[in-house]
Amino acid sequence: MRILFWGTPDFAVPSLRALDDEGFDVIAVVTQPDRPAGRGRRLRPSAVKEVADAQGFEVLTPETPRDEAFVSRVRELAPDLSVVVAYGHILARELLDVPTMGSINVHASLLPELRGAAPIARAIARGHEETGITIMRMAEAMDAGPIIHQVREPILPDETASELSVRLSELGAEALVEALALLGTGQAEEVEQDHAAATFAPKVGRETARVDWSLPAHDIACLVRAMDEVPGAWSLLDRQPVKLFRPRVVEDTDGLPGAVPGTVLETDPATGVLVAAGEGSVLFTEVQPPGGRRMSASDWINGRRVEPGQRFE
Repeated sequence: MRILFWGTPDFAVPSLRALDDEGFDVIAVVTQPDRPAGRGRRLRPSAVKEVADAQGFEVLTPETPRDEAFVSRVRELAPDLSVVVAYGHILARELLDVPTMGSINVHASLLPELRGAAPIARAIARGHEETGITIMRMAEAMDAGPIIHQVREPILPDETASELSVRLSELGAEALVEALALLGTGQAEEVEQDHAAATFAPKVGRETARVDWSLPAHDIACLVRAMDEVPGAWSLLDRQPVKLFRPRVVEDTDGLPGAVPGTVLETDPATGVLVAAGEGSVLFTEVQPPGGRRMSASDWINGRRVEPGQRFE
């Protein structure tokens, strides 16, 4: 089976490695071009490109997969199957149909739930207790193709999107190999999705990550876990943006009635920064002050950069 692999971030790496380890014929790897990164804004290859180069695969980096020269190269490669894992572009029908066996996708949710670019972050932000991996046949509509294989996975208490992404990337690699085995033996049963039950997981950005302190403590904690590490949940303190990490819900705030949501209630180097929410409060054990690095809340408190009575907005 001649496989053309498409992927860009760390999440896609275990799937590429699994294909190589299992002896599949990966004829080329498509990933996004090198992008400026870091303070020096130097060009940096994608995580997938780094692995593909190290493994000696041919690497294609089109600015857009609609480029005529690129489409021609894909046709020349004559793949049996395209495997797409977080590539970062929607593929047109002309590309989906090039492989004789079509194109499949590794998606980090239990479709039809959470179609879209940010299923992991949205699952945590919405308080889901379970998610999973879906291997599906790709269609022109976003994440709407028939399901080939699906694996369920719990979301652990206090788990961040970064941590869950690592677990699901490994689970996705295993599920991909299982799905390819089913396809290769003709045992795959492709099941149409219930489109009426679809929910969506749009891309998250800076505004998505701003904390609304009027929400209950549980909802705020879910948002903060979901936005870790990028873009990072944030709020203004003295008109400066502060990123907040590692939240813990504190339900019992008796003795502090009427505190305005966003008010810093306690700053204890041994525990962290406690902030009032619409219901209950949230304790943060890690922060990133403006222009600074991510640090423990203890270091922030000891540096006297936050005090009780201040208010996040």
